[in-house]
Amino acid sequence: MRLLTRNPWMRVALMLFAVGWGANQFAPLLLVYEAHEHLSEQVTTAMFAAYVIGLMPALLLSARLAGHFGHRAIIRPVMLLAMVSSGVLLLGHWSEAALFVGRVLYGVATGAAMAPGTTWVKELSADAAPGTGARRAAMSLSAGFMGGPLASGLVAQWLPAPEVLAYAVHIALMAGVTVLAWTTPQTGSTTDAGDRHEHPATGRHTALSGAFWGGIAPAAPWVFTCASISLVVLPNIVRGSVSGWQVAFSGIMAGLTLGTGVLIQQPARGWEARRPGITTLAGMGCAIAGTVLAVLVAQVDGWALVPVAGIVLGAGYGLVLVGGLTAVERLAPPHQLAMTNAVFYCLTYVGFFMPTVTATLVKHFAITDVLAIFVFLAVVTTVWVVVRGRRDAAAADAAPSMTSP
Repeated sequence: MRLLTRNPWMRVALMLFAVGWGANQFAPLLLVYEAHEHLSEQVTTAMFAAYVIGLMPALLLSARLAGHFGHRAIIRPVMLLAMVSSGVLLLGHWSEAALFVGRVLYGVATGAAMAPGTTWVKELSADAAPGTGARRAAMSLSAGFMGGPLASGLVAQWLPAPEVLAYAVHIALMAGVTVLAWTTPQTGSTTDAGDRHEHPATGRHTALSGAFWGGIAPAAPWVFTCASISLVVLPNIVRGSVSGWQVAFSGIMAGLTLGTGVLIQQPARGWEARRPGITTLAGMGCAIAGTVLAVLVAQVDGWALVPVAGIVLGAGYGLVLVGGLTAVERLAPPHQLAMTNAVFYCLTYVGFFMPTVTATLVKHFAITDVLAIFVFLAVVTTVWVVVRGRRDAAAADAAPSMTSP
């Protein structure tokens, strides 16, 4: 307890961990709902994606609201909302509608926690080396993203009442963290007044610029497309091969995929610093390789390749995320960075709809054909990233000569 008192950033980091835990705990339970509640794959994957409907507006609004009212004023109700959301999901055992509502509400909680929570950790880490606060926040949230589905998969596989107990565990965790984080010291206002103004050079916000939409946005959806293939699609394909432990297998795959994504982010920052653009390109290479492996998994219907695919797709998730955030930091002026990051994150979460698209298409096409489409899209995106990167590099090289006397 003294450690938390001396280091208040830890209390906010624990909050991010607990909120992140609840964000993905739903993924392994998809198989439970299909088996116990007789819901179709299309319905359960739509519930999985419903999270994004709440997350996107909350993500865009929370940073500005926190700037006006303070981080603590936003985070306190967010912690309560996270518990309420898990409670609503718990009621999904008796009501299908509650699962949709709970997922949307939890999206709001996650989106509202990300920007204020990250900024709060940074401000409480002001006495540490530059970049320490951002790493602490990112690792805490990512650890929650990884731990939640791993734990819920194991709970749902081997303990009774999985549709209830998995959420009860999170509610208990969130309640404890709420008590610890409730009195965390408030820090200075982070009002980002500059976000209300246009970029002086381009006459518009960076998030609306051609450089953002042409150079950064195309790869962004692959962050969670990679993760979703591994968390949702692959466990569904091989459920027959892992009969008897398919829910635990889904949780293990979530931990493996997201854990790989977390571990690769630190070295990826070094690679990106030495050669800008290489991280996104490497991530898209992993996206291609991972979706090709997914096609092979579907062809042989065996689980042995799935962990390999999960590691590759997890690397793609982490690399494209780091590449995109670093590119945003290079492109956006400081007063527009928060909102541009929020728009980038919104685009990454488009990947959450991929399992629903897949479940819809497999009603008309073979799963191998559907996954082959994703391989093609990954290749097209990679080609675009290469061509655009070369064009931007050429423009940067030409700029000095064009402005010289």
